[in-house]
Amino acid sequence: MKLLRIILLLSVYLPTAAWSVQHYTVRVTDQKPQSRENFVQGIEILDGYIYVSTGTYGKSHLLRYRFADGTLDTRRKLNAKIFAEGLTIFGDNVYQLSWRNKVMLVYRKSDLTFLYALPIKGEGWGLTHNRTELIYSDGSNNLYFMSPETADITRTIAVKEQGRPVERLNELEWIDGSIWANVWQSNRIVIINPANGEVTATIDLQGLLPLKEYRRGTGVLNGIARDPADASIWVTGKRWPWQYQIELVPTVNGQEKQEHTIDSR
Repeated sequence: MKLLRIILLLSVYLPTAAWSVQHYTVRVTDQKPQSRENFVQGIEILDGYIYVSTGTYGKSHLLRYRFADGTLDTRRKLNAKIFAEGLTIFGDNVYQLSWRNKVMLVYRKSDLTFLYALPIKGEGWGLTHNRTELIYSDGSNNLYFMSPETADITRTIAVKEQGRPVERLNELEWIDGSIWANVWQSNRIVIINPANGEVTATIDLQGLLPLKEYRRGTGVLNGIARDPADASIWVTGKRWPWQYQIELVPTVNGQEKQEHTIDSR
């Protein structure tokens, strides 16, 4: 009984137990080609299109492709002084972050016409929404919830994994009530509880892009999107030649390796 009381006390006073984080690798189930010119900062899939935000000064764009065959539908080039970051689609608008310009660009979804800019505090990295609020990251371990109309911050959560801050949160995607986030300069995605910021799961994507596919300028994993049409999950990276459809594979202590059922061609 004494041991049971100790266990119960630990479950109350330790906010994150070691066994509460699920680990995954991935199985690749499909892939689509992608232009190596795209320094991907964010992707979103909706209504048969994939929207892509690309970065770097002078080469930042908002792009829309037909998802089925990769045909470019619409292209919007940004001012050369803006370094674009993450994007999301909310209602009739597309929202696109800038890195250090402290603005969020808003476009009409139907034709990607630029409408206006909203001010944001600090840097912009990743962007998603929970159907009522926009959610963005700034490279720290914080996620900011804000009004789509005014960009006013309504609340902030600090992301932690087993009590330790998880920083460099980048591209974001809202999936089944959780926030998925790329961790910049890593091959890892974390799944976050939006109520308290706790990491509930991690996904190891080491080796997803085969070494033979790397070229000069090929960057890190960056880009998560869920296709509402079939609930499939797609990921990619900066100047990667492929977008990958993935399924999660649970692991024990993160020991299993990735399963590749489709080879890069």
